[in-house]
Amino acid sequence: MRPILIGIGGAHSGCGKTTFASLILQRVKGLGAIKYTKTSLYSSVTGDIEVLSQEGKDTKRLLDSGAEKVLWVKSSYDDLPETLRIAIRDLSHLKGIIIEGNSAVEVLQPDIVIFIAGTETERFKENAQNILKTANLVIYDDEPPPEIPESAQRFQRNDKKGFLNVLEILLKECEKGA
Repeated sequence: MRPILIGIGGAHSGCGKTTFASLILQRVKGLGAIKYTKTSLYSSVTGDIEVLSQEGKDTKRLLDSGAEKVLWVKSSYDDLPETLRIAIRDLSHLKGIIIEGNSAVEVLQPDIVIFIAGTETERFKENAQNILKTANLVIYDDEPPPEIPESAQRFQRNDKKGFLNVLEILLKECEKGA
């Protein structure tokens, strides 16, 4: 059985992707996490705990939140499908994998897609609109962004309990369908 893939994308950097990934990891046990960073020159998959545990790194926050294992994927967009395949293979023994980063979500087409709108809707990244269109769950501040799919569940940022409850239901549905 392959792990359930949970993709977290967002409108812009700093919108809260790592914060919500951490919330999920604290609540749902048995998950791994992949943090994606775009590079232009090389690709790598890092599982080195010394690198991942550095203060101020998103990877440290994911580890501290209870991830079974964290990998940091650095890749150009062109190499991303192969680089992600390597990372997922390394985490394939886990119940599920959280993948953070718009390009990674776009390439993988996860079982569950979470979109974090953030506060600055005018700053939507170029590929953010594509992620929003595939979202199962949308987190927003005051007003939901336009063009949310009708099927997407909407949550204000402060409704973390409601968001996590619905996510657990979706995870159970994915487990049954596997």
